[in-house]
Amino acid sequence: MQNLLIVHGGGPSAVLNASLYGVIKEAKKQGIPKIYGAAGGSEGILKERFFELEQLAEKELGMMLRTPGSVIGTSRFELGPDDYEKMPEIFKKYQIGYVLLNGGNGTMDTCGKICHACRDREIFVMGIPKTVDNDIAITDHTPGFGSAASFLAETVREIGADVRSLPIHVCIVEAMGRNAGWLTAASALAREEPGDAPHLIYLPERPFQEEAFLEDVRQMYEEKGGVVVVVSEGLRRADNRPIVPLIYSSGRAEYFGDVGAYLAELVIKKLGIKARSEKPGLLGRASIGTRSERDVEEAVLVGREAVKAAVEGRTGQMVGLFRTEDEQGGYEVHTELIPVEEVMLHEKKMPEFFINERGNDVTKEYLDWCGPLAGDGLEKMLKLEKQEKGEEGR
Repeated sequence: MQNLLIVHGGGPSAVLNASLYGVIKEAKKQGIPKIYGAAGGSEGILKERFFELEQLAEKELGMMLRTPGSVIGTSRFELGPDDYEKMPEIFKKYQIGYVLLNGGNGTMDTCGKICHACRDREIFVMGIPKTVDNDIAITDHTPGFGSAASFLAETVREIGADVRSLPIHVCIVEAMGRNAGWLTAASALAREEPGDAPHLIYLPERPFQEEAFLEDVRQMYEEKGGVVVVVSEGLRRADNRPIVPLIYSSGRAEYFGDVGAYLAELVIKKLGIKARSEKPGLLGRASIGTRSERDVEEAVLVGREAVKAAVEGRTGQMVGLFRTEDEQGGYEVHTELIPVEEVMLHEKKMPEFFINERGNDVTKEYLDWCGPLAGDGLEKMLKLEKQEKGEEGR
């Protein structure tokens, strides 16, 4: 049997290593002799920097399930046509017959191009989804999203408690998600009672209108005194211009100014209301304190299924997650293989029925969809909070 190579691409998540765990466990089960990990992402292939993962002890493997980031390293290295042409010979040199790429939209594009470069070889290439943005096409959701959603909701809940205690200002929370608002929208899970934070939510799927935003904030401030607003980092105006200027660009990666700070300053200047901004940033995808155990399980699942598919001779496909209901109407999930060309650089955005009419909140349909993905992480925190309150009352 041929050897296997696993490659990580793009920003890591709280459960990226869980997928790696699933890959290694299934590859061992299938009797694959060597399990390589590309050190530092796709550039590691070209430089032939490979970890030999089959040598890891069970204790070390188990630690992957509770370790954020990527233990083999990842990258946003931009590959050119010549790079792809070199890869089949590198794979041949190391007797690699199975290549798995774990990442988001850009990584699935790389997956498709590697598959094309290996089209005349007995090399089977599979994609494993990963992104906190949840913007990969076709699949219902992606590993990494549920844990990031849980973190953001808990963060907004705690900010909401602070603002409710001292209701004198507007707090703008900036969430990740440049072109799709799935994660920003998940902040709505913070609400336990009607009127809880977040009080306003703005997504990149709707053109951002400053006057409407200021009117929403003014009305909410007059009603509550303290307001929590969650916004996407990718907000754009009606002409598709970002509301803050681009400050850095490299390949597909674009970095804009601080949206939260810009809007907080706008509130101060235009409304004369004290305002501040908060930006969890990398914590939103790195933290495992509120990770979703369902997210961990599904990350392991897609890793295992990718190995099975490759060993069966499947290639040029990505493992997708699709939900079904059990007999009691609860959440269940199954996997299906998706042709990788259907997901290469195709971003999935929030559908209209998940966004309210005014464009400053989400609908119940979104909450019903998102709740099962992040719920157990949030339930864990709520249980701890209730236990602490119970102890204080004794």
